[in-house]
Amino acid sequence: MKTLWKMVNEIAQPKEVMGSGKILALMNQKGGVGKTTMAFNMAHALSRQGKKVLCLDMDPQFNFSSMFGINPNDKSHIHHLLINSIKELKPLHSAVLLDEVIQRTESGIDVLPAGQELSGFELTVAGINSPRQLILKKFIEKNNLRAMYDFIVIDGPPTLGLLVVNILCAVDGVLYPFVPDSFSQQGLKNIQQVLEDIREMEICPVPVNLGYIPNLFDSRRKQVREDFEKMEVELGSGKIFTPFTNRVQFTKAQANRKSVFDFEAKDFKEIQDQFTVMAQSVEQELLS
Repeated sequence: MKTLWKMVNEIAQPKEVMGSGKILALMNQKGGVGKTTMAFNMAHALSRQGKKVLCLDMDPQFNFSSMFGINPNDKSHIHHLLINSIKELKPLHSAVLLDEVIQRTESGIDVLPAGQELSGFELTVAGINSPRQLILKKFIEKNNLRAMYDFIVIDGPPTLGLLVVNILCAVDGVLYPFVPDSFSQQGLKNIQQVLEDIREMEICPVPVNLGYIPNLFDSRRKQVREDFEKMEVELGSGKIFTPFTNRVQFTKAQANRKSVFDFEAKDFKEIQDQFTVMAQSVEQELLS
């Protein structure tokens, strides 16, 4: 099996991008940091600002899709579309079109769901001659998704495999959710190492660092405060957003499969403002 370094080394120079839509991903190699929840609410924050948003689920666990009430096992999903986009895998193609897979939600956000088959993506494409690392990028370009949407929000898996490399080669910027502990910190370092490999080898543009999102932050705990202070130093000049401490609001919203913007109670105002500020920051960073 090829190493991650070799996979990155194979990446070809990107083609000209069609459309002006921007693509961002939420990434951390460590799971349990609230990555999917952040992606879900960021998408709603951008939509609330009048943007046409597509949510693209690239995690075989398909939690992102589930938050929209979509059960990908009942229908085709992104894995089938990606395989269909590869001419060398024609025997594996299925009779499914993009418009049949995109799910329109009541919130006005469109969703390209994932499914369990995505876990076998790397093995399925192992023998192709075309650049395996650009499959997602080429799929987006071929279907003019940048022209169809103002923003595409991608939720990636907590791994360092081919799916993650595909995401990093397709996006314009990355947000990094984390919790203030050593495991989450190492997860960030692992992702940054992949980006550094790409940068040093000059194989494709490196996504913009859109900022770090501290989550599950309990300022009452001394250890949490100390770990956060250490991480602030190590993260250097990267933008660090206001820590999220609203566990109750997140839990209530998730239980109802709603975003924090769907609640009018006063105790949701702070968390709504946090996501609005992040969405404005992302838009400014990517459109500048």
